[in-house]
Amino acid sequence: MIRKIIEKIRLSPKKRREPYLSFYKILGFKPKNIEYYQQALLHKSVSKEDKNGNLSNNERLEFLGDAILDAIVADIVFQKFGNKDEGFLTNTRSKIVQRESLNRIAVDLGLDKMIRTAANAKAHKNHIYGNALEAFIGAIYLDRGFNAAKIFIEQKIIENLNIEKIAKKEVNFKSKLIEWSQKYKISLTFELIESFTDGDNNPVFQTKAILGDIPVGIGIGHSKKESQQNAAKMSLKKIRSDKELVERLKAQKKEVIQEEEQIQEPETAEEQIIESQPETDEITIDFSEPENVESEEL
Repeated sequence: MIRKIIEKIRLSPKKRREPYLSFYKILGFKPKNIEYYQQALLHKSVSKEDKNGNLSNNERLEFLGDAILDAIVADIVFQKFGNKDEGFLTNTRSKIVQRESLNRIAVDLGLDKMIRTAANAKAHKNHIYGNALEAFIGAIYLDRGFNAAKIFIEQKIIENLNIEKIAKKEVNFKSKLIEWSQKYKISLTFELIESFTDGDNNPVFQTKAILGDIPVGIGIGHSKKESQQNAAKMSLKKIRSDKELVERLKAQKKEVIQEEEQIQEPETAEEQIIESQPETDEITIDFSEPENVESEEL
């Protein structure tokens, strides 16, 4: 069967044959509608206008592929970890479909060499590759259906990952930093330093993580959440490697506790007596001399 498909591709005109061969090497089957896959590799920076005047790129396919990928990975994780709760399953799925993994797999498949994009968009190629892979999954779904997309995800993504290792991997750095700050009772805040748009009109955020009043990490991302995660990641690295910083944070905590204790010191006996007296609307002052009191010598 495979030989017949390859033979058909070889007998096709050269102009049509080359893209089919490229996609066949990645997919393992001949596309029915090659336009889906070509659109999946069309970045928004080089959008084309279709016959209806709408801009065509891979963003819609990326949306579709992302949903399909989530559903299939959720099913795989659910079947593999039969005794784990919902929180564990959600976190594990998130780790599997994170950009770092998808980017690497996209490069391994050779999608990075096939993506059409403007030169200035290459500055964010770490997002482009993973996005294109999701769009590619969307194209498979439209071209061949859900089962074909599932087989592709299982063979090209899941089999290239160690799910058990990924499940144990620390990814939610912000959550880990919050846990650390709560354990040692040190306040944690995330402060937005600045936000701007890059040359490709993408939003960029820069955030600072502050423990107590000491800035410990700065992160940059294309969303506030991503910049906070990166700031938390840097902070955790510093905490684990810089013993002096940890001592400063703990010393700062002691100072805060001491200040709080001073503020909450028990009142003097005189203050306690005054506070214990019942409040009255009238104030009476007794100017009479106390009886049987000897006059003091001057």
